[in-house]
Amino acid sequence: MEHDDWVLTWNDEFDGDAVDPANWHCEQGNGFHDPDSGQWVAGWGNEELQCYTAQPDNVRVRDSVLSIRAQRQQAGGCAYTSARLRSRGADGRALFAQRYGRFEFRARVPHGRGLWPALWLLPLEDHYGRWAASGEIDVMEVCGDAGHEVLGSVHFGSRFPRRELSTHRLPLPPGTSLADWHRYAVDWEPGRIRWLFDDQPWAAQDFWWSCSRTVDGAGAAPRDERDINPWPAPFDRPFYIVMNIAVGGNFPGIPDATTPLPAALEVDYVRVYARRHGYGPTPPRGGGRLPWVTDAADRDAENGHVA
Repeated sequence: MEHDDWVLTWNDEFDGDAVDPANWHCEQGNGFHDPDSGQWVAGWGNEELQCYTAQPDNVRVRDSVLSIRAQRQQAGGCAYTSARLRSRGADGRALFAQRYGRFEFRARVPHGRGLWPALWLLPLEDHYGRWAASGEIDVMEVCGDAGHEVLGSVHFGSRFPRRELSTHRLPLPPGTSLADWHRYAVDWEPGRIRWLFDDQPWAAQDFWWSCSRTVDGAGAAPRDERDINPWPAPFDRPFYIVMNIAVGGNFPGIPDATTPLPAALEVDYVRVYARRHGYGPTPPRGGGRLPWVTDAADRDAENGHVA
């Protein structure tokens, strides 16, 4: 993309013979330890079936293309392996993160029952609280065997389980296929996120909210405007990049005999831009409904049981 309005701030063209550790950290295993309780959360919180590895079977660079490969293979007590790369180091510090701009991927994407390829963004720090109070931006997802459409989403709201999700669906244009090279991107600016497919805008979001309130350690819905973090939170902080294929779980279903494994998410490049002249005033929040909750649980919380 070459426009006078944009300046390239970071990129990876995958021109070497391996993943550049200065740009990417390969997450490994089938889950994570909850930072609060220390308990192991298997399946990455989604009951996923894969074990992520950094092995060449699952992640490689050849001919200037990154290949993330999911396959039937025993590892770590799992029946499937795959890879998940992020631009955040194992120590939590940024390899790359940016607030606002265009995040663009040129990729070929697999689909099939039980497959969940994704290109997405997560907050560098949980500034407003644990997921999803600090947000998530999904640039591109494909759910299972729904190879006729691409999803773009934002997660926001309060900490789990009181998160909110807004998903947009793009039917693929006639004559196109996920197996073809396409450019998947978001233009993210204060108070607005737009999704693009091959440079053409196809969805936009100008409403979200963030609440840091908790009840007994769990996310709680806001009671009124005073519990809402200042707009445009949570999408006003630096985010880093994630690329992966998950296998199985709550979203894409369980693989079966029709699932085309091994399956590869191929990425030709990742490029990130910023507005050359910055951004103007933040527009007001869009016209969505804020979730003032008056159920019994929240009335109890108002009586002094707020964490």
